[in-house]
Amino acid sequence: MNTILDIKNIVKNYANHLALDDVSITVPKGMIFGLLGPNGAGKTSLIRIVNQITAPDSGKVFFDGEPLSERHIYEIGYLPEERGLYKKMKVGDLLLYLARLKGLSKSEAMDKLKEWFIKFDIKNWWDKPVEDLSKGMQQKIQFVATVLHQPKLIILDEPFSGFDPINANIIKDEILKLREQGSTIIFSTHRMESVEELCDHVALINKSKKVLDGSKAELKEQFKENSFHIEFDGKLESKEGVYQIEKVMNTEGNHYSGTVKLAEGVSVNDLIRAIIDQVELKALHENIPTMNDIFIKAVNQA
Repeated sequence: MNTILDIKNIVKNYANHLALDDVSITVPKGMIFGLLGPNGAGKTSLIRIVNQITAPDSGKVFFDGEPLSERHIYEIGYLPEERGLYKKMKVGDLLLYLARLKGLSKSEAMDKLKEWFIKFDIKNWWDKPVEDLSKGMQQKIQFVATVLHQPKLIILDEPFSGFDPINANIIKDEILKLREQGSTIIFSTHRMESVEELCDHVALINKSKKVLDGSKAELKEQFKENSFHIEFDGKLESKEGVYQIEKVMNTEGNHYSGTVKLAEGVSVNDLIRAIIDQVELKALHENIPTMNDIFIKAVNQA
């Protein structure tokens, strides 16, 4: 597997607080990677280490196969949760300045900014002071600053914070396009619906330790509980060794819906046969855990 980021055995202490405890994470290239965890779990500490804002007490970070170094700053784009723009500057001047800091020439920066200003329909913002823009408008500007230099790795910390649903969808579409164009995106958020929709791979940090790591499909498979939703007409009873009724409710007349738990080693075909021996089966599907379910269960188990 080609990787953009290898984080190996990172430990980070702040005074008497252990922020990261032997954390190892591998981020595959060309994916949207969800970095999850409750507040205070250590996500921000890890992001700051990758951005070389702070250094680990021990452990190593490799970027695209090389030890992380100062020159890799130009290949990373970072949108922090706590946004920060020079509010007295004009939007165009600010973005041009930030682009030059990331190594773009003035002409390169102007060409790329023109594309983004047209794409976001913000052509009349160029000469506006940043402080005159709404919070959502400022968010758009900071997103452009983050991705303008087409970095290999883009780190987005709560990227939809402050956006209305329409602008959140615009940013979401741009994130997907960036992945299609070859960028790898680390996506840190508490919004599990966004993880469900966007992420390919997920790692969960809790109490300074990594407690989960895998593709979204692998984690759903790991956390599912052989539970099935069923709808049927008639009277259904549990069948020992095959399934156990967990709950059932009468929805209308002789029609019922509920949940059954399949016994270990029993096939879905066996379940169906056992049910249709008793009732007329109308619907059956497996209950697949959501990322929200997995997040809560993993945090509670840790």
